[in-house]
Amino acid sequence: MSVSSREMEILSRQITQAHRAVVQAEMNAAGLGEVGHPMLLSILESYSDCGGCGAQKELAELLHVSPAAVATSLKSLEKGGYIRREPGAGDARRNQVFLTEKGVESVRACRQVLEDVSSRMLRGFSEQEREQLVSFRQRMLDNLRANPEEKEE
Repeated sequence: MSVSSREMEILSRQITQAHRAVVQAEMNAAGLGEVGHPMLLSILESYSDCGGCGAQKELAELLHVSPAAVATSLKSLEKGGYIRREPGAGDARRNQVFLTEKGVESVRACRQVLEDVSSRMLRGFSEQEREQLVSFRQRMLDNLRANPEEKEE
């Protein structure tokens, strides 16, 4: 059976949409529906050891979103009590962002939800199949990020 590019594209979109829907449903069930962008919280947690993070541009690059989208997310997270902002040392224009205790607890809960969803999604796959899947997906990502002018060999 030959699989067309269209079938692959449809399946890829269906998996992405189903994953997003299940993650959101599980986040809502865990009381984390207002977090909005759990990956942003996770990145902020990783910065907490070095005194917080203040560069919206840097966060945007890490998340592959616009700085405006990060600003909106940060505003929402601050309003929800997940983060606090303080003027940066030496540059009051550059806010440093810190997780609150609620933010730290939410990161842990979000990670658990994502781990549970991943386990559900990969149920029945052997370790070898999981490794192969990661390899295939990494190659797909590399192909998409490659210079479009590069020709296939």
